[in-house]
Amino acid sequence: MKKSTIAPPQLNQKPTRVLPYETQILTDHFTLGKTLGQGQFGTTYLCTHNSTGHKFACKTIPKRKLLCQEDYEDVWREIQIMHHLSEHMNVVRIHGTYEDKSFVHIVMELCEGGELFDRIVKIGHYSEKEAAKLLKTIVGVIECCHSLGVMHRDLKPENFLFLGSDDDSALKATDFGLSVFYKPGETFSDVVGSPYYVAPEILCKHYGPEADVWSAGVILYILLSGVPPFWAETEMGIFRQILKGKIDFESEPWPSISDSAKDLIQKMLDRSPKRRITAHAVLCHPWIVDDNVAPDKPIDSAVLSRLKQFSAMNKLKKMALRVIAERLSEEEIGGLRELFKMIDTDDSGTITFDELKDGLKRVGSELMESEIKDLMEAADIDNSGTIDYGEFLAATVHLNKLEREENLVSAFSFFDKDSSGYITIDELQQACKEFGLSDLHLDEMIKEIDQDNDGKIDYGEFAAMMRKGNGGIGRRTMRNTINMGEALGLGVMAMDLTS
Repeated sequence: MKKSTIAPPQLNQKPTRVLPYETQILTDHFTLGKTLGQGQFGTTYLCTHNSTGHKFACKTIPKRKLLCQEDYEDVWREIQIMHHLSEHMNVVRIHGTYEDKSFVHIVMELCEGGELFDRIVKIGHYSEKEAAKLLKTIVGVIECCHSLGVMHRDLKPENFLFLGSDDDSALKATDFGLSVFYKPGETFSDVVGSPYYVAPEILCKHYGPEADVWSAGVILYILLSGVPPFWAETEMGIFRQILKGKIDFESEPWPSISDSAKDLIQKMLDRSPKRRITAHAVLCHPWIVDDNVAPDKPIDSAVLSRLKQFSAMNKLKKMALRVIAERLSEEEIGGLRELFKMIDTDDSGTITFDELKDGLKRVGSELMESEIKDLMEAADIDNSGTIDYGEFLAATVHLNKLEREENLVSAFSFFDKDSSGYITIDELQQACKEFGLSDLHLDEMIKEIDQDNDGKIDYGEFAAMMRKGNGGIGRRTMRNTINMGEALGLGVMAMDLTS
């Protein structure tokens, strides 16, 4: 079986395309309608699918506004990051990308309930209970970003949209145009973001993912009071107030707000990034957690449950996962490629036992070496002693992607070598050889999957096997299912910021 490569798509010195492949024409499938919003680079339109009538949002970016290679790379990264995060229930889901000579179009889930900013203006400020619920969602998104090696860098109420107009409608994060992939310990110097929400270390041009938590702290202050914590008549005046870091808890309505809420704000708006509370710690804070009971290392069980789930899969399902992962588009797996590179600290192209151990240790797992070896073997499909990129993809690809019919058909076709409509034991033996696997117990595996006992696997039996047992693993209150990659990514990110 050919190993996957992790080389990024190469763009020309003077690029003419954002996407590394040809796409269909947007207007062959969608009709653009009214303008929904205007950003720095693009305009978002209402977008109707011609054949189904389903409504979407379409962000259209004129290429004339992309002045250099870096601009093209920024748009490509935004698309990859949206795919990387799109399985999170509180992130606007990307449905497809289209490119022609003049424009790049990103078709996304439509959020018709408007911006969080507009609701704050309308309401004035929220009750503590309502604010805590919203902050859970916002920081849950930040934790997801950081666990997958992404920094948002432009968190503000305008970039959170309500799915519908109901008071209890889901809140979704959007606009990842300034977001970046980052490695543990990496710092950035470019000043980005929005004046009221920018962290002091960004103004000092030396910052990391902790800046996202600061922005969320500003949002919380606004949710509870209706005004920003750092305010002035000019942009430079705002920056001076941010650098001073003095927080007003004397004015109304702060005297009537709980000490617990103020404690959380102070921890989120700590001027020292090393002392500042992490996204995960925010979600464990008594003001956020129901019944004032903080969860006891919830990430640990999520890591183990997902790895055990992968370990329990039969060889056919593991091989099929790899086939599917290798056929996913570059924009869908670009984030996993960055995550692989982050865990592969020596840039060898494989993840060793020690690198896996370090990743799990940073999550807080106190596993014995024998347990870690078991987890290593679960992902090491070809028993080489390391996890290569293809194996990593198979273990970390979001299981929702298995449920796409085209992916299941593609995987089935890989094993059905003679296109007979069945997978036979001979074809399984051939696949095992391609993957460098022993073919022990293949007859038992076929019996397990072969529901009609005809000695071979048809597509229906294959699809049932692939979909079996994919739900409800590692679920947490504030997170979608955490997969191995998310967990290891969090481990790599969760450094001791107080040292």
